[in-house]
Amino acid sequence: MIDRFEHLKHEVCNCLRWKSMFYQSEPDPTVPAPHDSHYWCALTQRLLGPDGQVATPEQCNPGRGCFKEGF
Repeated sequence: MIDRFEHLKHEVCNCLRWKSMFYQSEPDPTVPAPHDSHYWCALTQRLLGPDGQVATPEQCNPGRGCFKEGF
């Protein structure tokens, strides 16, 4: 599991996406924190997964029917 989700007690779906996963930068205390907590599903390219439920780290877990193992 990647560091972003280490506080969760479950694995996160490999299809969960968020803005900051596409760039890397060193922390800069002079720059405000990004608002990158908006997630989407790579399978649907929308905020909802194939099952019609919202794509979030908390909800994209192994108990979900569309879950893809990977991280």
